[in-house]
Amino acid sequence: MKRNNNRAANEIRPVNIVSGYMKYAEGSCLIESGDTKVICTASVDYKVPPFLKDRNEGWLTAEYSMLPRSAHSRIPRDSSKGKVNGRAQEIQRLIGRSLRSVINFSYFPGITLLIDCDVISADGGTRTASITGAYVAAYLAFLKLIRDEKIEKMPFYDSVAAISIGIANGEILLDLDYSEDSIAELDFNFVLTGSKKIIEIQGCAEKTPIGFDILEKLYEFSKTAVANITDLQNKAISHTIY
Repeated sequence: MKRNNNRAANEIRPVNIVSGYMKYAEGSCLIESGDTKVICTASVDYKVPPFLKDRNEGWLTAEYSMLPRSAHSRIPRDSSKGKVNGRAQEIQRLIGRSLRSVINFSYFPGITLLIDCDVISADGGTRTASITGAYVAAYLAFLKLIRDEKIEKMPFYDSVAAISIGIANGEILLDLDYSEDSIAELDFNFVLTGSKKIIEIQGCAEKTPIGFDILEKLYEFSKTAVANITDLQNKAISHTIY
């Protein structure tokens, strides 16, 4: 199958992470993965949810949304529908779970980190780009808290990044864009740590069920991609000057 921009089957789209993208957020970045672009911000709130009362811990939560014309046709705002979009709710929970899995909450007691992922251009892989960018934004926010002497140590003990992978026309393809995702026979998302541990695997066979041998191949492709993305995250973080 010939891919857009003549990408190889195991090749991701060009990824660019611009850290410190939003002036007022404690941590932020713009992440571009091909034509998918997401603004990720991390905001600090000096309080925690009621269920953490008296536990001497912090918290992290996330929200996700797509701008009305980030896609091929206009997406109505949640405010106009009077309810939260089910897909957006699922994705923001995924973002929050992914980051919380590698955080020591005792390192920032009484503080909540609020992650916002706003898609400004969608061409497949918005949730995986959001997770990847959210980690950078959160890490930068924690660095600022350390610099401001609000906390003593970095709460992250590993990094987080994500990638999509699927099968289209019988071929395994890494980092699906919209044209590939829309015809995929199988569609998966792998959320992995920088140490190559699995946080979450999402996926289903749209047509033909697969064996575990195929799942292992999907993981191997994804593991290599996430290692490359992790390098880009680290470079973006190191280039930020407060």
